[in-house]
Amino acid sequence: MKVLLVADDEPLVRHQVLESVASYGFDRIIEAENGVQALSLALTEKPLLAILDVSMPGMDGVSVAEKLSKERPMPLLLLTATRDAETFARAREAGVQHYLLKPFDPDQLRVTLELAIHQFMELHQLREENDRLKETLETRKQIDRAKRVLMGRGLSEPEAYRRMQKLAMDRRKSLRQVAEAILLVEG
Repeated sequence: MKVLLVADDEPLVRHQVLESVASYGFDRIIEAENGVQALSLALTEKPLLAILDVSMPGMDGVSVAEKLSKERPMPLLLLTATRDAETFARAREAGVQHYLLKPFDPDQLRVTLELAIHQFMELHQLREENDRLKETLETRKQIDRAKRVLMGRGLSEPEAYRRMQKLAMDRRKSLRQVAEAILLVEG
């Protein structure tokens, strides 16, 4: 389900955003009038995207974005009249994908939403690939360490690797699990 969160303390701005994205294909649009409510709704309703005002009562939009980036990553867009460099820097550090100034153009908002979603998905895929590569590298390191242990017992490198493969097949374990067991026994 495609859910959008719009958080702004001004009902007129929320209404303008809702009108601008009405035909965008969201199944549901939820509204918040302050930062605390926005954070709570984002964590419980799990929207695809959040549009946050910077200046909201309770908790400002940048603080909401920072918490969401850590607890429930999603594309985040700030819609604000705040133009100072400090707020922009805070937004960037908080994980905000886009910063759109008020008054906004409805067409520009739709384009910005599309870009925010696309950039978030690309970043998410890169992070997943990075995690897989780290895991692969760590597995390779463990296997190499275990091979060195077996080579220290007089086996050649190919023999050590074949022994580990055989142990993995016989015990229905991964090579990494076998390597960790060898290193645990040696340690």
